[in-house]
Amino acid sequence: MSVQLQSTDVFLTVRDVAERLKVNEETARRLFASEPGVIVICFPRRGRRVYRTLRIPEAVFRRVVERFVR
Repeated sequence: MSVQLQSTDVFLTVRDVAERLKVNEETARRLFASEPGVIVICFPRRGRRVYRTLRIPEAVFRRVVERFVR
């Protein structure tokens, strides 16, 4: 399933998603990290852990929530 991004799309942060779902940020990160359409920005640092920033399109958020509501 491919998600087409538009220039008017609203992107949510992990914190935004966690607040909307009333869950921990780490739970939100696990739910959306491998979801198609989520933008993962990596900041690799030599010899250190990789920092990943997630941006979740509103459409992907709605799709995931609908899947859990069924």
